[in-house]
Parts: sequence; C-alpha cells; structure tokens
Amino acid sequence: MDARYSRQLALPGFGPAAQQRLLDARVLVIGAGGLGSHVLPALAAAGVGTIGIVDDDRVEVSNLHRQLVHGTEDVGTGKAASAGASIARLNDTVVELHEQRLVAADALALFARYDLVVDGSDNFPTRYLVADAATLTGIPLVWGAVSQYGGQASTSVPGGPGYRDLFPTPPPPGSVESCEVGGVLPTTVGVVGAIMATETIKLLTGIGSPLVGRVTTYDALGGGFRELRFSASSPPVTGLIDYDLFCGLGDSLTPGQLQGLDGVTLIDVREAWEAEIAALSGALLIPLGSLPEVVDRLDPDAEFVVYCHHGVRSQRGLEILHDAGLSARHLAGGIDAWAREIDPTMARY
Repeated sequence: MDARYSRQLALPGFGPAAQQRLLDARVLVIGAGGLGSHVLPALAAAGVGTIGIVDDDRVEVSNLHRQLVHGTEDVGTGKAASAGASIARLNDTVVELHEQRLVAADALALFARYDLVVDGSDNFPTRYLVADAATLTGIPLVWGAVSQYGGQASTSVPGGPGYRDLFPTPPPPGSVESCEVGGVLPTTVGVVGAIMATETIKLLTGIGSPLVGRVTTYDALGGGFRELRFSASSPPVTGLIDYDLFCGLGDSLTPGQLQGLDGVTLIDVREAWEAEIAALSGALLIPLGSLPEVVDRLDPDAEFVVYCHHGVRSQRGLEILHDAGLSARHLAGGIDAWAREIDPTMARY
C-alpha cells in the first residue's frame, strides 16, 4: 500500500482490505460547487480509485469563499474540469468528467456505471432525481444540503429509508432561500461536506454505522449537532418523472425556449448593480423587493417572463405575478444559463 495511506491504515478496524475497497471503488459526485468542492478532494486524498464529476456550471468569483477546490485563476472555467484538475494534483485518482446538467433521460445509465453516488446539488428537482435514480439502479446514496448557518446530511442504501421518506413532497418554490439569496457561512459547507465524505468512506469500506434512517443536522451558530431518525414510509419508486413539474416549476422556460418567443415582456428582478453587469435587452428592471409595490401597475394583458441570476429569485417573482392574476413564466437557470447556452460573450458574475 502507498505510504500516503499509512495514517488511515493504522486505524483500528480499517487496514489494507478497507483501503483496497476504496482503491477499487467508483464514486459519482453530483455537483462541484460548495459541498462537492469539499467532498471531492477528501475522497481523492483517501484513495477512491475513480471519481465521476457531474456539473455544467462555471466558476464565478462569488463561489470562491466556500468552493475551495477552485481558485481565482479558475474563474470562467467549467467547475467539473476545474475540480478534476484540482483533485488530480492530490492523488492519481481516475477522474471522469460529465460536464452536463443531470437529466432524467441520462441518469439511470450514468448511475449504473458507479458503485455509489454523492449528491451535492443545490436544487430540489435534482435532489429528487438523484434519489429516485439511485433507488432504481440499486446503489447507495449520500446527500447533504446547506443553508445560511446550518446544514444536514444522510445516507440511503438499497431497501432502506431514503430521501423521499424524509421529504415526501418538495417545499413550495421560493420558500427555501438559496445561497445566492440567503447567504451561506463557508465553514458550514466544509462541515457538512466532511460528513458526506465520511459517510461515503464508511459505506465503501464497511466501517462504522452509516447514517441510514438517520439525518444529522449542524447548527454553526450554536456549534451543535442533532440527529433525527426516520423510517421507510413513501410509495415505491417505479420510474423517473418530470422533476421540475413535481417541484412546482412547471411555469419555467429554458433559454432556448425563451429565445424563440416573441411578444413577451421581460422582468428582471435582480438589483440594479447586477443589471449593470449583464442584462437581457428590453427588460423591465424591478428588483424583487419592489415587485409587490408595482405589480398592480403592470399590463394585465401582457405575457411576462421573469428572470434573475440563477432562477431562484425569479420563482418568487413568478408567485407574486401569479397572485396578482398575471400570466407569467420564469427563466430556469436565470441570466447565467442564458450566458452559458445562448450568449457566451455575456459577462458573468
């Protein structure tokens, strides 16, 4: 065994057999952002033999305070490639890049190529997709989530309780603030990411008691942990579904769909300083906080499309317009997705 693993080989109950299981393992990590950027180097350094990375996003300056697998020189590059290059410097792990957004059409075939999947995604449609695909392919899943000063993590194995048992239905769109809107303490991401990496190592090697049927939560402000137990209670998963529709995002448009529309009125719900960096031509700038005050003055016969940076604030804007009786949809992925898919020359932040 490589001398680099000597400290974990010395652990009681670990030994060469456990290390070999890591070296033989194939792990798929969904997301090379906050959680992924802590999980990926931990798994590579521990000796996981093959790591797949799924991410279609690019590194932004605002990522760097918590996504430590990326550096300033990586801004503007793909997160999957940046993370892959970073962990390749740690160890001779085989890195397989999947520079794409995970979609239902590809998930089952992709998951079947790996022994375990780690979900570090930041949106509910992807979390439910990952959970269902892991169930259908019969492989273990480790997942985590963070928000502001707290986070949580858990594990599921074939035949055991899983994500849908803990969260049978998704929260209403816009009710859970993203890191973009609500902020996030970077060290909270590190703590939850470390728990996820530990759970992955436990499942692969057989050591310890994985968080199956248990979710652990961390409160950074109080410094404490709590554990909640749960059991299998949801109906069996029989196939993959439309996860945007399931999560209440059926009124969304892709950048390609928006590009082909005529006669719609665009509403930009970002702040003025953001619109100065990049904006869609002809859009009305109405910051989200001001939208309720002016919604009654909007044309009741118009067709509106709301957008923001990543498509989070626009979901709340969509609710405000719908509550006012207006016809509206929102741009999935926001102006960031537009820049990535339609106009690569547009400034990103």
